[in-house]
Amino acid sequence: MKAKKTKPAPGRPTRARSDQPARERIFGAAFEAFRERGYAGTSTLEIATRAKVSKRELYTIFDNKQALLTACITERARQMRLPLELPAPSDRNSLAATLTAFGVALLRGVCDSSVLAVYRLAIGESDRSPEIARVLDRAGRTANQAALTDFLAKAKGRGLINGDPATMTSCFIGLLWRDLLVRLLLRVTDPPTAEEKERRARDAAEMLLALYPCAPPAAE
Repeated sequence: MKAKKTKPAPGRPTRARSDQPARERIFGAAFEAFRERGYAGTSTLEIATRAKVSKRELYTIFDNKQALLTACITERARQMRLPLELPAPSDRNSLAATLTAFGVALLRGVCDSSVLAVYRLAIGESDRSPEIARVLDRAGRTANQAALTDFLAKAKGRGLINGDPATMTSCFIGLLWRDLLVRLLLRVTDPPTAEEKERRARDAAEMLLALYPCAPPAAE
């Protein structure tokens, strides 16, 4: 006598369906497909198949493939944001230490393979969908630089450094990256090791402090 096949209880997930919410599964499937096949080479059917949802279900969450790409990049850019509250420095040593820590965190975040993939996707779609690059810039790079500018403004207010905070921020970022990000995006170099990130960030902090010394004492 053959054993009867039991049907899954209503509301319980089957093996074919993950316990993850559909939106989360679609995000993950879309990002991996975009990385592997590019935006143009990825179909919504492939994304739905990877995410174990129907195309109908996918379209109830996202209007189209472009909206899905924009959402993926927005979410990844949000993850790239560093802590926006940097401790106010008390002296030049603590200023250098915070700059170094900020630089290491920035390098660690952007040098991650998934973050570099986001940059490549935004660049690849920049002609067709320039708003995608703007989302990445606004949610990631601009937010991080705003935090550093605010930190340097506080350092200037305490007489620890003298210069325009926004200009000093641009200078620090330039000293930190030099041509590394371009070379990473072109895949002509490997990401730096932890020791190399630390050394690069420390050098950038030291060079910035050499370029912008303490504010001169106020005239009596």
